[in-house]
Amino acid sequence: MFKNLKITCDEATTICDKNQYGEASILELIKLNIHFIRCRICALYTKQNMRLTSFYKGYSKSCKEIKHCMSLEDKNQLKKVLEERN
Repeated sequence: MFKNLKITCDEATTICDKNQYGEASILELIKLNIHFIRCRICALYTKQNMRLTSFYKGYSKSCKEIKHCMSLEDKNQLKKVLEERN
């Protein structure tokens, strides 16, 4: 019965990554938590992975507020360079 719940570390990291995006099933999450009982390295990986995700989400929110646009002068200069190469 419990053999079906046993997963490898590779499978655990895959489930961890899927869980970040809300794609992991309940069964996969149960398998992952059972795996954490005997593997502290995967538990640490998941903890660090979640921390990096939260840092990135915070950074991406502030980055979206900044407009990254080329000036009209830069656009015209780029067009000129591209036309010369063709």
